[in-house]
Amino acid sequence: MTKRVKMVVAYDGTNYCGWQKQPNGICIEEVLNRELSKLLNEPIEVIGASRTDSGVHARGNIAVFDTHARMPADKICIALNQRLPKDIVIQESCEVAPDYHPRKRNTRKTYEYRILNRRVPLPDQRLNSYFYYYALDVDKMREAAQYLVGEHDFKSFCSIRTQVEDTVRRIYSITIKKNEDDRIDIRISGNGFLYNMVRIIVGSLVKVGCGFWKPEQIKEALEARDRSKAGPKAPAEGLTLISIEEETLPAVIREENEHWSYRVNQGEIESFGKAYIQIYACDECDFERLLVRLVKQASRNGAAQIHVRDNTGHLTLGYKAEYFTFRQEYTQWKLVKKLESTEETLLVEENKQPRENLRDTSRDTLPDISVISLDTTDTKQMEAYCDFENECFKTVPGGVKREVEQLLSDIAEGEQCFWLCDGDAYAGFFSVKKVDNELELESLGVSPSYRGKRIGQTGVSAFEAMARKAGCESSCMICADCNPAIRLYEENGYQRVKEFSHWYVTSDEKKNQKTALEEKTEI
Repeated sequence: MTKRVKMVVAYDGTNYCGWQKQPNGICIEEVLNRELSKLLNEPIEVIGASRTDSGVHARGNIAVFDTHARMPADKICIALNQRLPKDIVIQESCEVAPDYHPRKRNTRKTYEYRILNRRVPLPDQRLNSYFYYYALDVDKMREAAQYLVGEHDFKSFCSIRTQVEDTVRRIYSITIKKNEDDRIDIRISGNGFLYNMVRIIVGSLVKVGCGFWKPEQIKEALEARDRSKAGPKAPAEGLTLISIEEETLPAVIREENEHWSYRVNQGEIESFGKAYIQIYACDECDFERLLVRLVKQASRNGAAQIHVRDNTGHLTLGYKAEYFTFRQEYTQWKLVKKLESTEETLLVEENKQPRENLRDTSRDTLPDISVISLDTTDTKQMEAYCDFENECFKTVPGGVKREVEQLLSDIAEGEQCFWLCDGDAYAGFFSVKKVDNELELESLGVSPSYRGKRIGQTGVSAFEAMARKAGCESSCMICADCNPAIRLYEENGYQRVKEFSHWYVTSDEKKNQKTALEEKTEI
């Protein structure tokens, strides 16, 4: 029976021409294949997570291979280390799922680059650090490094020999530490790196540190998307791959820079196989690359259906990008109602704690609903509000799961939240926010046990009363034409005044064809 084994590999890359097989020298991959084949008495081909360059070191590279051997996976590292040269060591080994692939997973990679910054070199550090004679200003280097943190197109910071089409990567952090032994450690973490990217970043930071560049020139090089605008490539011996850590699938990804802004909601991938992408802004020249990158990522993370909302106007019905075709799903409208002044009053109770539903809501009589403001000082009530809201909106396209931290942030920016209560029982909720001279309904939800009892109507009436009390000329909301709530709003006099955005849906046609072929083969 075949099993897949994962290994954590550490090595001194001085004597090797890199990880991948090369015609002009020995490589790490070649040594592992040879010694594993001898150990397990069968041909072995390892797959590496990071194909490090010639002379680059590693403490935590990942490799996997398939074997029929009966030797326990966790014992392979011990047996293999007895055969390997001293500059290659397997830190651990274990069995993983048959479909585990080290280059097709969401990971966080961390590299460290060492610079020996002193007047004369130290012989014991010549193989794992870059000796640089001129004094470096570490503070200036730190200032420059911050321009690189975030999601950017790193075309300027990769070798012109790179074969990848998408040069966008996300850097989580860059730390620069000056040690007492005259060594400067530059540690960079990101979701992936281009060919020679870390070494070119270091070479550029060195130009800042020695005073040849101002820190702002790092930003200029980044924006140029031109390899000639960045600094030189630092030598390989100073670079070490520290670790490759698997990341859990984030429910929400939010990115923004000078060229694009978007949010991806992946919270429904596991339960419904759906992902939602909202593109708020994007330069025209970057749009298709951004769109393809996001839908590919969502598909790779397990989304069978990918819903896209584009606020830029680039996406249209039938739009094709690589093997994705986008068809329109529905339109979101802005609905507005002009308000007339009335003598209507609204009583909002403050800081009252609703309790769990103890009432028989199956009776035919309509409940007497009260409006209670959310107590933001009560953690349990805040958690209950988020749970209630998330449950109501879990199947709403584009709905994003909201945690207490995000709710507090939204409240700080002006959102107000309220309960709709039947005595001590939660019947529903709504939230509002004043924008210019309009009060906007941010959300409105009703408990399943109270549906059909006009709780939504009560929420709309309360919302309008608040708008009048605030002196607003009109009240408004954004609602999709496929949402049943739009009927409630239009019955209350709201009119569609503007198409707010269009939602499109697509799927990975290449993956679908492969799945269909596999199913046909099995039959």
